[in-house]
Amino acid sequence: MDTTKTHEEWLREMEEKSRAKQKTFIGGISSKLRRPMVDDAPPHPFRGSPDFWNAYEWNEQERINRFTDNFVSVGGHVQRLETMEEVRGFITDKANELSAKYIVRQNEPELAGLNLEDELPDARISVWNTDPEQHWKARSAEADIGVVMVDYAAAYTSSMVVLSSKDKGRSVSLLPTVLIAIIPVERIKTRLGEVMVQFDESGRANLPAGIHFISGPSRSSDIENDLTIGVHGPGVVYALIVG
Repeated sequence: MDTTKTHEEWLREMEEKSRAKQKTFIGGISSKLRRPMVDDAPPHPFRGSPDFWNAYEWNEQERINRFTDNFVSVGGHVQRLETMEEVRGFITDKANELSAKYIVRQNEPELAGLNLEDELPDARISVWNTDPEQHWKARSAEADIGVVMVDYAAAYTSSMVVLSSKDKGRSVSLLPTVLIAIIPVERIKTRLGEVMVQFDESGRANLPAGIHFISGPSRSSDIENDLTIGVHGPGVVYALIVG
């Protein structure tokens, strides 16, 4: 590098050389395609969703039906329940059916009210982040079942949205073998955009550390499209729609 040049001059010279190389490269492609090289950015007259989509709305029963159909189509399970007492019964029956020995749940009042400790005396029930001596990621990874409350859901994409906090560790929904997610029916929206706007309105400073979109059991496939279930998350997911 020429030491007589200032740092700014050197950077400017390098940028000019880089842009010249870029123009030559793109020009060669345009020539082979027999199309003129575009120098100006194309116009973008439309921003965001069109008005007809923003106005798209299903009634409550349609939201439930569409969420159920879409969630089941990707391998998930949906149960329609009326009360949290029925939720407690479902979790108890499922835990007994699976011979679950270890369950981890979020530290949420609705989940505390289920009294799973009394219903499942032979299983170990751990409540996220209640013991500072515990390694909670490891505890979640060895859990048979994770239980979470869903913050939002979108029927069109069958997506459940679970936010993280000190009482709602992301590991509870990501690491156990089976996930049981409880969705209060009023939290099911038609479109995912109805959920996303909540985060826009909250502002960056109020966003949680993690926003997790769960649209069924973990699914992963390699370049040959060999599908594997449960590689990056629970292989079995139950969505309990309550209310």
